[in-house]
Amino acid sequence: MEGAGGNRVRWQDLPAAVHDAVAQVLGSPVVRAVSQSGGFSPGSADRVLAADGSRAFVKAVSPRQNADSPALHAREARIARSLPAGVPAPRLLGASLVDDWQVLVLDEVPGRQPELPWRHEDLDLVVRALERLAEVATPCPVPGLPTAREALTGELPEEALRLVGGDTLVHLDLRADNLLVGGGRAWLVDWPHACVGAAWLDLLALLFEVDRLGGQDLAERTLRTSSLTRDVDPAVLTTVLDGFSTFFLDRAAQPAPPGLPTLRAFQRAQGEGLARWVARRRAV
Repeated sequence: MEGAGGNRVRWQDLPAAVHDAVAQVLGSPVVRAVSQSGGFSPGSADRVLAADGSRAFVKAVSPRQNADSPALHAREARIARSLPAGVPAPRLLGASLVDDWQVLVLDEVPGRQPELPWRHEDLDLVVRALERLAEVATPCPVPGLPTAREALTGELPEEALRLVGGDTLVHLDLRADNLLVGGGRAWLVDWPHACVGAAWLDLLALLFEVDRLGGQDLAERTLRTSSLTRDVDPAVLTTVLDGFSTFFLDRAAQPAPPGLPTLRAFQRAQGEGLARWVARRRAV
């Protein structure tokens, strides 16, 4: 899966105290764990089976892997606790700080990550989930979140920044590795970057990846047909795409953060892909 850093902590390498904390949440000790790839976090990510047959998804990280990651996990836990039932996201079962390990235990979602390059069957499921998110989370039901403009200040140019405002709950970090599909539906996972902004922002951000991996026609068709974007001025979407291209290329030129060796290459690919997409849209 794209974005996998290949350096995740494994379940068996976590301290016994973390294992005990997860068992306390589940009410039974874990007897099997299957590590999950994808994403950029250096922490653990495991589907676990407990002795009593219960299942969950567990993620844990300490400052030894990356200094910023525990705070992101803690923020995700606060956000997950406030997500209403209608939001297509796993339910948080428990979260705790064990020594210096931030641990999250969530419902296991019976799904898989979307296939890359993107297929329209998977994308259609995700689009429906995002349209559902806009229905149940406008106005945003999660208190205390920054606005998209606040979250992206210093990242997007001003011209793009002024266009992303709104009152919808926004995930703000959608890629295939932060999505699961199965059983005719899709779930959004990993919420630490959530904010309040334009209802179309998540779909536009997801289409960065769709377009870059060869789905140019699929990305443009989705923009034309989804209820989230079909009535948005195309020039607005192009300006925001161009702003994100600038952001990704700027970040790609910086040193890699500790524990995240693949991040800069991913950002370079995203920025270059977005620049090509912007050029095509402006040539029409």
